[in-house]
Amino acid sequence: MKKKLLIEGMSCAHCVKHVQEALQAVEGVQAVTVNLEAKTAVVEFMTEVEEEKLRTAVEEAGYDVKRIDNM
Repeated sequence: MKKKLLIEGMSCAHCVKHVQEALQAVEGVQAVTVNLEAKTAVVEFMTEVEEEKLRTAVEEAGYDVKRIDNM
């Protein structure tokens, strides 16, 4: 399963790494792909991960989640 997060506040490669590490630390997350230009992160997991956990991880890293979509 995958979810796509629209994230505001990323401006450089360091931001991408920070978001990627925050999302990878969420239990159940298998892979994370962050796109700086599109301001998105695609999160892959085998079992359902609560959207609130993903949102919290990104927000605690200092960024804003504008939307979460199922893929």
